[in-house]
Amino acid sequence: MKKDCAHKHTHQRQELSTLTGRLRRESHKITGPRAAILEILRHHPHPLTNKEIHAELREGECDLATIYRAMQLLGKLGMVKRFDFGDGVARFELVGEGDDGHHHHLICTQCAEVVEIAECFPTEVEQRIANQNGFRSVTHRLEFFGVCPDCQ
Repeated sequence: MKKDCAHKHTHQRQELSTLTGRLRRESHKITGPRAAILEILRHHPHPLTNKEIHAELREGECDLATIYRAMQLLGKLGMVKRFDFGDGVARFELVGEGDDGHHHHLICTQCAEVVEIAECFPTEVEQRIANQNGFRSVTHRLEFFGVCPDCQ
């Protein structure tokens, strides 16, 4: 019994005006760096690190500290989801309005290629684990690691 995770790549279909509108509704300014960061994230299919975002920006468009602050704000507003691929580096991906961004990845340990996984655990598995251990409101994060076909 498999279920699909809720994530549907909504970040790739969102217009920049929709994203900046979400910021405005939360009483936040649309600065040049914030708009540039959103533009990069909406066109990238996988989570990016702050340094990867910085490398995509035009020279002098904003500094790394501004990116860190912007990602913290976007995370607080629920516009990005943070992922940890086990290397201690945070990665961020846009999530659509009303989307919790829940999905999983398969990451190549050689070249760092990322593949999004649509399958997810059945709710019954989470519920059984919770019940067996006396927990409530159980959720999960899961990333798979291996060697991709190109690196084999």
